[in-house]
Amino acid sequence: MSRGAGGLAGSWAQAQRQQQRQYEAQQRERAAYQREQARQRQAAARADRQQQARYKREREAEAQRRTAELEGRVAELGGLLVKGCGAAPFRTAALLRTQGALEPFAPGALAQPVPMPDPARYQPEGRGWSHARRQEARREAEQRYAHDLQAARHAEDQRRRQLDGYRRQYDAWAAGVRAETQRHNDAVRAMEAGLRDGDAETVVEYFTAALYASTAWPDEFPRQVSAAYDRAAAELVLDWELPPYDTVPEARAVRYVASADEEREVSRPAAQRRALYREALAQSALLVLRDVFAADEFRTVGAVSFNGFVDGPDPATGRRTRAVLASVAVRRPDFDALNLELVSPVDCLVDGLGGQLSSRPDQLASVTAVRRPDEVSTGVVVSHGGGEEPDLFEMDPLEFEELVADLFRARGMRALTTRRSGDGGVDVDALDPDPISGGKIVVQVKRYRNTVPPTAVRDLYGTVQDQGANKGLLVTTSGFGNGSRAFANGKPLQLVSGPELVELLHRYGLRGRLGPAAGVPAQRAGDALVDASADPDACTLGMIWAGGVALDVCALVCRGTRVLGDDHFVFFNNHRTPDGSVAMVDPVGGDRAAIRVAFDRLPAGADRLVLVAAVDPVANPEADLSGFTEAGIRLRDAAGAELDRLDVSDGRPGETALVLGSFRRRAGGDWDFVVGGKGYRGGLEALVEDFGIEVE
Repeated sequence: MSRGAGGLAGSWAQAQRQQQRQYEAQQRERAAYQREQARQRQAAARADRQQQARYKREREAEAQRRTAELEGRVAELGGLLVKGCGAAPFRTAALLRTQGALEPFAPGALAQPVPMPDPARYQPEGRGWSHARRQEARREAEQRYAHDLQAARHAEDQRRRQLDGYRRQYDAWAAGVRAETQRHNDAVRAMEAGLRDGDAETVVEYFTAALYASTAWPDEFPRQVSAAYDRAAAELVLDWELPPYDTVPEARAVRYVASADEEREVSRPAAQRRALYREALAQSALLVLRDVFAADEFRTVGAVSFNGFVDGPDPATGRRTRAVLASVAVRRPDFDALNLELVSPVDCLVDGLGGQLSSRPDQLASVTAVRRPDEVSTGVVVSHGGGEEPDLFEMDPLEFEELVADLFRARGMRALTTRRSGDGGVDVDALDPDPISGGKIVVQVKRYRNTVPPTAVRDLYGTVQDQGANKGLLVTTSGFGNGSRAFANGKPLQLVSGPELVELLHRYGLRGRLGPAAGVPAQRAGDALVDASADPDACTLGMIWAGGVALDVCALVCRGTRVLGDDHFVFFNNHRTPDGSVAMVDPVGGDRAAIRVAFDRLPAGADRLVLVAAVDPVANPEADLSGFTEAGIRLRDAAGAELDRLDVSDGRPGETALVLGSFRRRAGGDWDFVVGGKGYRGGLEALVEDFGIEVE
């Protein structure tokens, strides 16, 4: 009994010890877990503090960087004159071109002769047992060799012809470059002679170009200049645009405020900012004088009258005004006596040279100007800069061709204007030096206001074939119709419209615009497509259809069934009526054609506006109006929002023109739409003859 009891007690004691060990192990694990959690919380807190500290350092560094930029800007303005005096003076010799800078002739793969086949590699195939079979195998080998030899010789002849043609193109281009270089250098030497003689036009052209091209100015500074030259007094008279007041930063520093987590600018005291601006204006005036006298290598200019102006809103009226903020008249001996790198700019301009400087330039407070360019009696006034680009429509034709040639040169090609009679319709000869994709390019230039007719595109294609060119380009200030683009499709032709030309000019650093500059009223409505949103009282008639046929959508302003006149027929060669009440516009929102109409401004004698559609005979010469389906007119407001939709008749087989419908004036002055549907087999010509237009 005792042994059994002892065994039971021992088992119970062992179980208790095991349970105690498990409890202790759980306690150790819990304590370890709590310690790990505490460690992680401490690490996270440290990491958070470190992250916050890092974030704060980054924001403070950014604030310091912006402060350094502000200080650097002020330092740059303070050192403008000293830095500018270190720039190389403008010289006529820098305009001369060297004759030895031509790229070498590089035919690429065309320089490598075509390898001829090796007779030793043409052995009889197979071993015949009979003499006849061996003879046949030899004949087959000889035939293979003869065939490959003929093909290689033909390829070699073709390579030589291409190489010779490419060489002739290169030689012609090189000769043209040399001739153009010679003409350019002769013009530079003529300029030198004009400067020595004091020719007013030459003097003005040279010094305005020297100022406009000067490398002494920061890129963001304006460079608008007008000038005239008084030969009798040997005086150059200048108007020069000065930098605006915001050139001096309004902020003095940037501080990071951690409590608000934001960067705050510390304002520069108004008196300090005004003083910095006056000094920048004085430096600019002195630098202009320095550039003029330094560029005068032939001692042509004896005196300079300078007026520095700024364009901006008048604080009193809010209207844009031109204020003269600095003005000085200085003789060469007085200026030569200065040491510009050591002077105080304001004191030098006002006291040393007796000039004037606005005391409140920030308020556009003007000073009395000295002599102005338009007061010089020579009548020669030249301007550069001012942000106004040349109007391509008004350019001299030869200058326009040269501008197009400059565009090709900017794109890495070789280009020369022909400028000669008997040029075969080519205005610019271009050569792409790429041995694989390059070659000769013939360029025709059309400074048109009307749409370029398809005949011009066909003529260009004939010129490309006649001259063996790789490509033909037609560059215009206007645009092309569907017929022209359809003809050029798939041919080595490229059509460049006016807007595309302007975009390319700007992309490659050249200048040009279509029509008057902003704020300058046009003398007449041009022939290019107009902006549909330009007239808020007008609406747009957008044409839609489902078929694939190419159509010309037109409008006729009529009284009854007779058009008011040829200029009231709006189509691809006449984009608007004389009063602009009806005009073709670019389609939007999925429309395939669009016409803008100001019904309230239609002529008093008009009671109908007729819309017609005709198959484009060049784009789809074999098509009829059976492909004109699911047609309609979307009525849109000036912003392009759809107001209503009008259904029109579908086309019919055999017909090539169709009256879509007409808007008719009612007694109360309103307009209603009447669906048309009359078709014509004779195309647009037959249709318009019904409305009284004579077709030649």
